[in-house]
Amino acid sequence: MIDVDNCRITHFPAEVLARRAKPIEEIDDNIRRLVSKMIDIMLENKGVGLAAPQAGVSLRLFIISLNGTKENVRVYVNPTVTPAGEVDATEEGCLSVPGIFTKIRRFKKCQVSATDLEGSKFSEEAEGFYARVLQHEYDHIEGTTIVGRMSQTARIMHRKQLKKLAGQHEKEE
Repeated sequence: MIDVDNCRITHFPAEVLARRAKPIEEIDDNIRRLVSKMIDIMLENKGVGLAAPQAGVSLRLFIISLNGTKENVRVYVNPTVTPAGEVDATEEGCLSVPGIFTKIRRFKKCQVSATDLEGSKFSEEAEGFYARVLQHEYDHIEGTTIVGRMSQTARIMHRKQLKKLAGQHEKEE
């Protein structure tokens, strides 16, 4: 049972962000409540995507709303994302790594297969910003944050903020 009421944004270097999330066995009311809470967290933080580990829950689930509105939220349960095509480096931020924007190399296209909240499976091709967001959220359920994808130079540039986040995390523990 997930304690949905206590779900909140999880910041780097929290352990839940560093491990591969578990598959969802059954889409029940608890999962639906978690999705609802994740939507609130994402919108409050002005994000376009949020993975369950970012809400402190190690499950293979993420949501995306490319324009940041509640009406356009899509739910991806137990997704797989297969990247394709050329690679592009574009500036990215992450709700779990506040204060850092850095160039991240990602594929320009990808295919996603997942299950929605009604239990229906779907697959689609994505490109551009949508492909980037899918890969970013998929990284979260695989235990990777943008910190793990940063160049060495970016890591050095952002070391103060990373140190600050690590210090805040220690206080919260």
